[in-house]
Formats: sequence, C-alpha cells, structure tokens
Amino acid sequence: MKIELQKALPAEIEARSMEIIAAELGRTLDPENEAVIKRVIHTSADFDYADNLWFSEHAVQKAAEALKNGASIVTDTQMAKAGINKTALSSLGGEAYCFMADEDVAQAAKRNGTTRAAASMEKAAGLQKPLIFAIGNAPTALVRLCELIEEKKIAPKLVIGVPVGFVNVVESKELLMQAPVPSIVARGRKGGSNVAAAIVNAILYQIAKRP
Repeated sequence: MKIELQKALPAEIEARSMEIIAAELGRTLDPENEAVIKRVIHTSADFDYADNLWFSEHAVQKAAEALKNGASIVTDTQMAKAGINKTALSSLGGEAYCFMADEDVAQAAKRNGTTRAAASMEKAAGLQKPLIFAIGNAPTALVRLCELIEEKKIAPKLVIGVPVGFVNVVESKELLMQAPVPSIVARGRKGGSNVAAAIVNAILYQIAKRP
C-alpha cells in the first residue's frame, strides 16, 4: 500500500497542526488561555486538555509580565527543563533550573526522609529572584511547594501543576488550586514534563508574537 505524505517545512507543519486543532475543537476557547491550550494539545495530541486545563484569574497574563521582567523557571525534571525554549527565555533575562540531580539535594532528601523532588523545591526557595515553577512529574514536589507557599517562604509568579500519575497526583493539584498564587493546573491524572514545558513555551511564544 502506498502512503502519500504531505511535504512541508517545520514551521508549515506546526501552522497546519494548529489549523487542524482549531477545526477539530469546533468551539471557541477563552482568548486569554487559547494559545496555551492549543500548544498543550499540539504537544500531546490529546484534546481532553481543552477541558482539563484550569487557570487561575489572569494566570497567563501575570506569567507573561513576570517573564518580561526576567523571571526564571524551575522544573522538577531534566526533561521539562530540556523542553523549554531557553533561547526565548534567556532573551528576556531568565534562566531554567532543575536541582533534581544535585548532590546537596540528594543529601537533604536522605537526611529529612523526603523525596529529591521535595528537597529540590526547598533549594529553589533559596533563589533570590522571581520564579515560575513547572511541575510535570512529581506530586511530592508540588505538595512541598504548596507548603512553602503557605509558610510564606516563597511567592512564585506562577506555578504550573501538571504532574502525571496515580498516587497523590489529583490531591496535589487540588492543593495548588487552593493556593494564593497564579497557577495553571491539568486536573485529573494527566500531565507530564512535556506538558509543563509546552505551557511555558506557549507563554514565551506569546511574548515573542510567534503564531
């Protein structure tokens, strides 16, 4: 059987993909959150995110302003960090961090009987700069981050809470939805590092006026 493939450059493929997403959605999205929702669907090929993604009031707008003012990104996985467009981020004066592999984080986790993910959030709380957190894997990271927020040890400009899985995933997201910080949450069990990176990139591309 002969299969006919469409010939297109990467930019054309992305533009065509967005057209397909818009057509298959068949409905209008909130303009403020539309670019984020579509990029997550583009990344995952999962239209459930049109309904699963939850945004606190003006979360995208607040995050964009923070990034324009040089906010940096903290992730809970190297995969999420790798997926963020660091050229776009650095052009705004920001950096991307992931402390999961740091030896001091491993030692702190062992000493305190916690996970590395939780300990990495404690290390991030020591950064003296505006921060956006992109949590796509570890609910323990999200729970500890919510605790640090409640303890007033950190005040993130945005928390992206999209850990994937079965144990404490839904509960950690519900904690974040109650926290007094701008947030974007993938309700339910779905999410992942790729989704976390996609949300960050969607906001970065909006700043750069990329389609």
